[in-house]
Amino acid sequence: MKMIEYLYYGMLIISIVLIYFALRQYNGTKELIQSGIKTKAEVVDLIEVSDDEGTAFKPVFEYRDRSKNLKTFKSQVSSRPAPYKIGDKVNIIYSPDSDERKVVSFWGLYRWTIILLCIASPLLIIGGGYLLYSRG
Repeated sequence: MKMIEYLYYGMLIISIVLIYFALRQYNGTKELIQSGIKTKAEVVDLIEVSDDEGTAFKPVFEYRDRSKNLKTFKSQVSSRPAPYKIGDKVNIIYSPDSDERKVVSFWGLYRWTIILLCIASPLLIIGGGYLLYSRG
């Protein structure tokens, strides 16, 4: 077997692994939507995150669960400009059994599924396409 074929097999295997984890993320989000509790959260703070490109903002949300306990969580995503203003209300969904919480938006719910599939797709096409073509 040529060395180049190992590269294409590697691409194919990596793409399959990434697709597996994307499906796990998707199913986890689907389960959260079905069994989670939807509520409104308020943006109470914007944390400044500095990097080489400047300052980005990460929102901090506050909401009350079904037991009327005040809960706070920090978004995993920072952006420039700030996506919200302090006092804005957003829809969130949280799991009553764990600390899993997500903002109800396309990117908030499916971010990791999309990212993993965007990486896996070209690897699958290149690796799988080459191996299908070379066998045919």
